[in-house]
Amino acid sequence: MRVLIGGLKKSSLLDYPDKISAIVFMQGCNFNCGYCHNPGLLNSKEEVHTITSFFEFLEKRKNKLDGVVISGGEATLQQDLIPFIQKIKQMGFLVKLDTNGSKPHVLDELVQKKLVDYIAMDIKAPFEKYSFVTRVNIDIDDIKRSIEIVMNSNIDYEFRTTVLSSQLSFNDFEKIGEMIKGAKKYYLQKFEVQSEINDSTLKLEETYSACEFEKIKEIMKKYVQFVDVR
Repeated sequence: MRVLIGGLKKSSLLDYPDKISAIVFMQGCNFNCGYCHNPGLLNSKEEVHTITSFFEFLEKRKNKLDGVVISGGEATLQQDLIPFIQKIKQMGFLVKLDTNGSKPHVLDELVQKKLVDYIAMDIKAPFEKYSFVTRVNIDIDDIKRSIEIVMNSNIDYEFRTTVLSSQLSFNDFEKIGEMIKGAKKYYLQKFEVQSEINDSTLKLEETYSACEFEKIKEIMKKYVQFVDVR
């Protein structure tokens, strides 16, 4: 089995809604977002935790954890993600997947095989700004397809956007609303300066005020059933 594990958080009450979870961080990402707070995972190919040690950890956490959050980096790039998740499920854990939506064929297979119980998909920007925010060339059709897969999956899900005022305008959120119209849940994630950040120049950036976030929420409520700020 070939997956590159870049980190492990042994317990979290926040990352899987209403569940106690562990978070496993996968190496590698095909996006290059400046605000990424896991820059060490973007290009590294060094295995920090072995698969064996990870499953030994899970074995000891049976009846203590509800689920496992598979994050990154971008997990859908992993060669053996399917068998990796299959083993987690066989051990009795729920699985939440964090994804940027760039690999719809992997996402579709996970959904069809009932291997994920919750999906959190990043919506980086309106389609025309995707390459600007992610700093790579994006096949927008892949993003569109992933949105469709998530919304039609019959499993619990959320969409979410990290917000920098220099990257996304109020009008951009009207466009994002159209992209995910009818979705169940959408979260606005406030940009916060981390000790590690992919583009250090963004440490001087400011996000919107609380009042402005309320205005964005009102925009998104026209399109999405539930909207909140994190």
